[in-house]
Amino acid sequence: MSMNLETLDLSMEQRLMQQTSREYVDRIVIPFIRANREREWLFEPEARLPKEILEEADAAGLRSLGVPARYGGVDLEPGTEAQTFALIATEIGRGDAGLADKLAQNWKVSVLLRNVAPEHLQDEWFPRYMDDPAFLMAHCLTEPKGASDRWLPYNVPEANMDTRATLADGFWTINGRKHYISNGYDASLYVVYANTNPTVGMQQGTSSFLVPRDTPGLIVTRCNETIGGRYMNNGEIVFEDCRVPEDHLLVRDDALGKAGVYFRPGKILQAAKNLGTGVAAFEDTATFVQQHVQGGKILIKHQAVAVRLAQMAIKLDAVKALLRHAARAVDLGTPDADRLCNEVKVFASEEVFEVCKQALEIHGGHGAMIELGIEKYFRDAAVFLHMDATVDVSAFKIVKMMFPETAGAYAGPE
Repeated sequence: MSMNLETLDLSMEQRLMQQTSREYVDRIVIPFIRANREREWLFEPEARLPKEILEEADAAGLRSLGVPARYGGVDLEPGTEAQTFALIATEIGRGDAGLADKLAQNWKVSVLLRNVAPEHLQDEWFPRYMDDPAFLMAHCLTEPKGASDRWLPYNVPEANMDTRATLADGFWTINGRKHYISNGYDASLYVVYANTNPTVGMQQGTSSFLVPRDTPGLIVTRCNETIGGRYMNNGEIVFEDCRVPEDHLLVRDDALGKAGVYFRPGKILQAAKNLGTGVAAFEDTATFVQQHVQGGKILIKHQAVAVRLAQMAIKLDAVKALLRHAARAVDLGTPDADRLCNEVKVFASEEVFEVCKQALEIHGGHGAMIELGIEKYFRDAAVFLHMDATVDVSAFKIVKMMFPETAGAYAGPE
């Protein structure tokens, strides 16, 4: 049973990208997931996702989104890029949430580097990325003492990042720790944020750097064993006198202000892959209730089941509509784009979690069994609530954008 993900007013490029993504998921991803239900629980992170999965994504042109065409990448139509990303991420999320995370990080970092990296760094790293289907990139922002809460309106020196970078003799030396980093365990290239001016607020004193994995002083300390999205290896990284050449600076002091090209599409991608997970849960549930007999008749004929199934469909259609609206706002650069990105992140994570919870309950005892994969959707959806900012902090930001003069600061001393 398939839920209609088609949108009437898609361009030819969007239809082709959506179809390519769907064929990849149906041919490669879903068969792998169904045949390897226990593989995501391997505690050797390197062994979880076979390299062939990424090689097939590369062959389909799905790794190179955001990479400039001059390096062999796929340049999406500028006026609809976020909307196209949403279509693709929804399809990949329908296959597997962790894989969608893995690819989405590469897409987002590619877009960021395309916009802020000096040409000599693009000339060096985009070809290397394109030559290796297993090449992953990571965006190192979150720290043990501050994550989404640091984006609340408390822009003072004492709220700065603990990771620091200092310049001397033609090198930046980075010291600090980053955690909860998507692709952090196995990335080959990192965008690292560090404080470079401790006398001003975070918004004015944070710089970003391009740091290759083999740089001395960059130490990957662990892979975080999450309950969901386990085909993306979330990592923790320590920087101990990590020295990078001065020309590896991406943005001096205003790195957070320039990172909107990463954050806005990031929330669109987050909501889109959430939607994909919800659609997969709905489709498997719709098939189950029309095949499984309980109480003398197939489940869909029970009114309680029918009502739950209808509620699931309504939630997913509502997420799809808000996602489309928010992605269009990003593409058009409307004044409410940031607010809509936060709204769809919150709405999608909460509604998809509820959809997956309903799927689990409708399956009864079957839903808790690893063989059917319903419990996997539930676990993956639970992780979404805290990805790309927590739900509560996102809500604070939404209110602050709507009522800047009266909303609370939500941070700082009492």
